[in-house]
Amino acid sequence: MRIAVVGTGYVGLVTGTCFAETGNTVTCVDIDQAKIDKLKGGTITIYEPGLDHLFVRNLKEGRLQFTTDLAQGIKGAQIVFLALPTPPGEDGSADLSYVLGVSEALGKILETYTVIVDKSTVPVGTAEKVHAAIAAGASAELFDVVSNPEFLREGVAVDDFMKPDRVVIGTSSDKAKALMQQLYAPFVRQGNPLVYMDERSAELTKYAANAFLAAKITFMNEIARLCELMDADVDMVRRGIGGDERIGKRFLFPGIGYGGSCFPKDVQALSRSATEVGYDFRILRSVMEVNHDQKTYLVPKIKRYFQGDLKGKKIALWGLAFKPNTDDIREAPALYIIEALLKEGAVITAFDPEAMAGVKRLLGNRIKFAENQYDALEGAEALVIATEWSAFRTPDWELMSANLDRKVIFDGRNVFEGPLMESLGYHYESIGRRPVVKK
Repeated sequence: MRIAVVGTGYVGLVTGTCFAETGNTVTCVDIDQAKIDKLKGGTITIYEPGLDHLFVRNLKEGRLQFTTDLAQGIKGAQIVFLALPTPPGEDGSADLSYVLGVSEALGKILETYTVIVDKSTVPVGTAEKVHAAIAAGASAELFDVVSNPEFLREGVAVDDFMKPDRVVIGTSSDKAKALMQQLYAPFVRQGNPLVYMDERSAELTKYAANAFLAAKITFMNEIARLCELMDADVDMVRRGIGGDERIGKRFLFPGIGYGGSCFPKDVQALSRSATEVGYDFRILRSVMEVNHDQKTYLVPKIKRYFQGDLKGKKIALWGLAFKPNTDDIREAPALYIIEALLKEGAVITAFDPEAMAGVKRLLGNRIKFAENQYDALEGAEALVIATEWSAFRTPDWELMSANLDRKVIFDGRNVFEGPLMESLGYHYESIGRRPVVKK
């Protein structure tokens, strides 16, 4: 099939590359000429494990193409995916200006029947707005609008796309349904379902999924706080409830809150959408409040250790991305911790395997950056762990002890275990577990 993907951000580039991998001819469209030039030249513009290999192969074999010309990009395409940004507005609602702007442009250039697919995460009712925007310039016989939300996890997005646990397709058109079924057939050969529904239900499904997972994470963070007050261990509680198949083991790990491009934005947008129809979604309000506080939950612990005075204290920070295996720093808890520590007068040296470039652009010389995780520890009076990269899990303890001025760790992701920290002589505080106090 011939496919067009409008937008070459995280979702768009993964979508286009993976569709090309199954033999389709895909043209990706973006208004950013510099980005398109990089992509044409074989330089991938996001970090996502496993994507580079597929990208290079399909670019070389001519199945993956790039352009800034929308009319050229969609020419001959049977399906056009809209993978455009929907940033939150000041009131929390999703900004649809990019999606509707491209929709209006499409209405003026469609020549043959085309399925227009909302791949972006959009509020309920967006398919109708997209349909109206296209219809302002095109005959209704020339197109159908489908909602096909993505469920990609950063860090494992390629696997999620190539082997989806389900594909949600919202459409009331049999013609569009047939084309979408043909497109997705190679991805569901093992029997995972194509779930068909109306457009509005598909749009709400995406928000409901992310909001539920955000609530699950937040619940465990609340339990972790309670564990600290009641002298219990959150890891034991997590294992105890995770064995219940009604609850499941995933998304039960406490930490310093969720971040990234999806959960914060989607929870906020769903809450705002509920308000617009007169419903007070109280759980979501609580989720947002708790998560906001959780991002800096380590800071009072750090202040307490230093007896309330952080001025001039040298703090090492491991991890800047909102999660491992990505360079995404959007709503990353590490950024909130940095701001709180800087406000207290601390001096910070940070390291992250992939996300330092983005933080350098954001913070400039307000903090220092290290060449590797051990250099970040030089002269530091404490280490803060904000992202659970695999490389941090089994470090060289002798080198760590030699580089740190004080053997003190504040672990926001529960990377280490208390008994090990005690045996190594560290002062160690984590989330929802008993602290190890260095004697």
